[in-house]
Amino acid sequence: MVLPILWPSFALVALIFVVWLTMFVQRGAHIRRNPPAPATFESSESALRYFQPVEMAANNLRNLTEMPLLYFALVPLLLITHHAGHVQVVLAWVYVILRIIHSFVHIVPKHVPTRAMVYLASCAVLMAMWIGFAIDMATAGAMLR
Repeated sequence: MVLPILWPSFALVALIFVVWLTMFVQRGAHIRRNPPAPATFESSESALRYFQPVEMAANNLRNLTEMPLLYFALVPLLLITHHAGHVQVVLAWVYVILRIIHSFVHIVPKHVPTRAMVYLASCAVLMAMWIGFAIDMATAGAMLR
């Protein structure tokens, strides 16, 4: 059964779209409150300065294209090798829940120590997923000899 590993993946994709929508809404409101001057978007530096008051959602969106890339690379490998077992599904849900918490803390309270701890925990879970997969592949390879 491959479906269980897809649900946390769908949840992570939903999170990415929620963060993108949050960024879009915050930037739109910022533009309405503070109409940009013609030179505002002449360079990336001036655009960054202009959006600085509402930058956290954009920062988090960029963050969601970094380590989650390794998650999204692993899921198809788990599927095609039929190693998306119970442990990997549980770890996937833990990873996604930690990423949801990380995004919330990054955008709302902006508490860096909490965000850092949650981020490190999510990275550790993702690493455990990859190590588990590597062990499964090594074991499967050894059985073929």
